[in-house]
Amino acid sequence: MKDVLYGKTLVELKEVCAALKMPAFTAKQIAQWLYQKDARSIGDMTNVSKKNRELLAENYELGRALPLKVQESVDGTKKYLFEAVGHNFIETAMIPDRDRKTVCVSSQVGCKMGCLFCMTGRQGFQSQLTSGEILNQVFSIDEGQAITNIVYMGMGEPFDNLDQVLKSLEILTSEWGYAMSPRRITVSSIGIVPALKRFLEESECHLAISMHTPFDEERQKLMPIEQVYSIKDVVNEIRDFDWGLQRRVSFEYIMFKDVNDSPRHVKEISRLLNGIRCRMNLIRFHAIPDSPLVGTGEKRLEEFKEELNKKKIVTTIRASRGQDIFAACGLLSTKELVKQQEKDY
Repeated sequence: MKDVLYGKTLVELKEVCAALKMPAFTAKQIAQWLYQKDARSIGDMTNVSKKNRELLAENYELGRALPLKVQESVDGTKKYLFEAVGHNFIETAMIPDRDRKTVCVSSQVGCKMGCLFCMTGRQGFQSQLTSGEILNQVFSIDEGQAITNIVYMGMGEPFDNLDQVLKSLEILTSEWGYAMSPRRITVSSIGIVPALKRFLEESECHLAISMHTPFDEERQKLMPIEQVYSIKDVVNEIRDFDWGLQRRVSFEYIMFKDVNDSPRHVKEISRLLNGIRCRMNLIRFHAIPDSPLVGTGEKRLEEFKEELNKKKIVTTIRASRGQDIFAACGLLSTKELVKQQEKDY
């Protein structure tokens, strides 16, 4: 099986060229074709000599793939389905909002974190995505050349695949890559502390942390990771980091009726986040099959937001998008995975 060029950093492309005894400048040419000129085959790289293109094609493939299918919502949101290794599937959502087009990418096939409210976790962990497979989700969709923002909030836990995530971020933000501003990219995590430290030091992209409750015991029931890395430990790392003026941290908070939406939660969130310049994003919970959880009603959702704002925590309610196509992570890929298993059986 041939190695893949798409998703390699400039340093890695220089290593490829050295191994194939190509001129060193060829690496930058290849990078330009991969990330700036949207080449779809090695043959497209016309300023690379014919001999070197043939040599590349003998040893490598480009590594781009189109989505298998797409669903479009009445609100313009699209969900794309890609095939991953081993007859598995990943999802990518494209969310339009006036002059913005945001793509929500997956970082793993399945997930091992087992959060109670997440459909992806029910698939279990299948495999890591490479940096190329992560980037392919952005630039192989219909809107790829018009994307303004990227969020790593799809299937999987980005900090459980940090090496590949960081590689993809390097390619996205480097001058020789896609040259995007890191201020247009947000990586979301449930909070794996060692990886969090690396991410903060090695990237300039925004961070979003999935909190969902400020209380340890409750969070353990919702998110098993709390038993290893508590939300207090995560917040302390964030508090100790020098964020500067441009980089942003936010906290994600899915609202569950009679679980995490009481005044005592507001009080504890305020205490926990005291002194941190951040934003709280409240998220409506839309039921998944066989879940005991129910979403908080609209009236209480608005009250919770106002109570947090009064505590000087900038709080917004995230708009629900793509509900008619089940845009929540994991639903489409789970359905496709079941179909494939039934076919194989």
